[in-house]
Amino acid sequence: MSSGALLEVRNLESYYGPVMALRGVSLDVPEGSVVTVLGANGAGKTTLLRTISGVLDPEKGSVALAGEAIAGVDPDVIVTRGVVHVPEGREVFPLLSVASNLRLGAYTRSDDAIEDDLGLVLGYFPVLKERLAQPAGTLSGGEQQMLVIGRALMARPRIMLLDEPSLGLSPRLVSAILATVRRLNREQGVSMLLVEQNARQALDIADYGYVLELGRVVLDGPADRLRQSADIREFYLGGQAAGGRGERRWKRRKTWR
Repeated sequence: MSSGALLEVRNLESYYGPVMALRGVSLDVPEGSVVTVLGANGAGKTTLLRTISGVLDPEKGSVALAGEAIAGVDPDVIVTRGVVHVPEGREVFPLLSVASNLRLGAYTRSDDAIEDDLGLVLGYFPVLKERLAQPAGTLSGGEQQMLVIGRALMARPRIMLLDEPSLGLSPRLVSAILATVRRLNREQGVSMLLVEQNARQALDIADYGYVLELGRVVLDGPADRLRQSADIREFYLGGQAAGGRGERRWKRRKTWR
């Protein structure tokens, strides 16, 4: 993709403990777009998001938001610049109410529109309106996922980093969550970098996609083109030929680099 994007990652190398998890990753997220990152467990997807959001410092490479370098900047500062990370695992504050969890998303703000934005969030996730006084830890998995996305929206992000929002949810809830992600993108103008193992549904809502393997980008392109790729269909969309899974994956040579 072309440079001049809202988020630009260039030649990023990061370690997760002693393991080199990212090996020269480059990607762009144009303003107003949904970009997805696909890959199996251990491909480096979560490390990528943690490095962009400042949780991990990169060993090499650069991360820029609207042309401003943010690699190595403290996470709280990165949030104030418009990057909000929704981590894997629905990390709510379980003993605090739903309302308190949502308002914590606006912790870095000092403007007068916080209550208006709370109403906006509840419009996208009406079930949370019925649970405002309820401890967040008592919500269902799907409701907690709605809560963490809503909490992120309270920060008024320019870009939202979403790590496996479909994890552990029923197919119906996955469709509902990802449809809301697309609505937020279209209606609120929030750019999205979406990490997903559910490649089919991720590509359905994305504009562009990247495939990570062993810490490297091995394939990228417009989402509609990736959906038509024989490799993507075989390795990520359930179109494998008969035989053992490991044998299928590695005996046929991929066409990607």
